[in-house]
Amino acid sequence: MSRAKAMKQLVSMAAVCTGGAAVFGAYNFYTGNEKFYETCLIPLTHRFDPETAHNIAVMAAKYNLLPPSNFKDSEFLHSKVWGLQFKNPVGMAAGFDKQGEAISGLHSLGFGFVEIGSVTPLPQPGNPKPRVFRLPEDSAIINRYGFNSEGHEAVLERLHVLKQKGTNCIIGVNLGKNKTSSDPVKDYVDGIMKFGAVADYLVINISSPNTPGLRDWQNSSQLQKLLTAMVSAKNNLPLSTKPPILVKLAPDLTAQERKDIANVILRKECKVDGLIISNTTIARPEDLQSLASEEAGGLSGKPLANTSTELIKDMYALTKGKVPIIGVGGIFTGEDAYEKIRAGASLVQFYTAYVYHGPPRISKIKEELSNLLRADGFSNISEAVGKDVRV
Repeated sequence: MSRAKAMKQLVSMAAVCTGGAAVFGAYNFYTGNEKFYETCLIPLTHRFDPETAHNIAVMAAKYNLLPPSNFKDSEFLHSKVWGLQFKNPVGMAAGFDKQGEAISGLHSLGFGFVEIGSVTPLPQPGNPKPRVFRLPEDSAIINRYGFNSEGHEAVLERLHVLKQKGTNCIIGVNLGKNKTSSDPVKDYVDGIMKFGAVADYLVINISSPNTPGLRDWQNSSQLQKLLTAMVSAKNNLPLSTKPPILVKLAPDLTAQERKDIANVILRKECKVDGLIISNTTIARPEDLQSLASEEAGGLSGKPLANTSTELIKDMYALTKGKVPIIGVGGIFTGEDAYEKIRAGASLVQFYTAYVYHGPPRISKIKEELSNLLRADGFSNISEAVGKDVRV
């Protein structure tokens, strides 16, 4: 065989192999093959720095570049909370889609609801970069974004456009305050008044560790002042149906602080509609292995799982199960979600597991959760809520 002929055959074989690899990759991408995502796509995106990879993931969902889920939610997963019908209880946590750009795309991936934000009244850039760090050995992330937000008006416009197009996605809007605000209460009131007509629920975020002084609003006297204003603002909305107001708590609360918060939110003038438990933690477990573990900011992912679940149990018991809870923190499997539900969560959210495992993890969690509910004899998720707590 001549050298020219051999080279021609090699080129032909390379083209066939390349084409075959492309077809194989496309097939696994669009069928949501979890192994393909974890061995190929996720490592590829993780070659970028964490914030760039985050922005790429948001854009992929925004422009519907990811294939929609073909997973059919079982009746075990259907639930009704705050008068809202959830096809499944698994939501995308706040912090991923900060600007309300990717709601439709995330919903098509199989999330039962999407929480956007935190959104601040005025645009602000957040903290200096770098401000997000992967801890792969610990299945965790540390972030100190600091409420980087395009502001109320930009996000509100996106939600108006989405509503006009028509959407059946349940949308939560997580509200923050501006870093230099002289009146945080007004910041949150403005958020309620702005988003009350377009959000299915609203979240008062007073637990991010990345805005100076923000967590002080969890103290009893300040919390009472804040929530009295929040409940009043909600009641003054010119709407026939007013969105539920939730408060997002930090996982680092002492036992006394937990009791104080429960006492405040059960008062009539302060009675919010739900809690989100929990935000990221400033604690650093001794067994963290990743080099970035000493970075400042809030830690999320597996190291937060038990702390979050224990706080859910405590707040469910302290409120006697009267205040619905969204459980978040360290959910990677259906069993993780089930633990939080049995601890008192009516719904759950995750974000870090999405970073490390991609969209297939949504269906995996839902399928495993459905199987666990069936195995324990529950006909619906609502029957399992708080089963591990004595009220």
